[in-house]
Amino acid sequence: MSDTNTKENCYRITIEELQPLSSNPKTIQFEFQDRENLFNIIDNLKKTSDLEATQATRLGASLRLLGPILMANRKHPLFIDFMPHFKTFMLSLKNTVKKSQINK
Repeated sequence: MSDTNTKENCYRITIEELQPLSSNPKTIQFEFQDRENLFNIIDNLKKTSDLEATQATRLGASLRLLGPILMANRKHPLFIDFMPHFKTFMLSLKNTVKKSQINK
């Protein structure tokens, strides 16, 4: 990544095609920066969400990939109807995590 900001966390995501088995599986790789620590988010979701570890990992990663795009483009026609629902979901998720951490 060329623009390195010390306040940002930098990540690389790699997705490899496992099925169907082929001699030339497809792979996608990209890098992104995020103000949030993705590993902390995933760990918190594993501890507090009552989801299986794999599901918590997928949820944490997908939210940190989708959320900033939604926020930056909240008035874009693709996202305008979804934005209120995403906001409600995120508030509920954050409250669930906080309550779970308090009750431990």
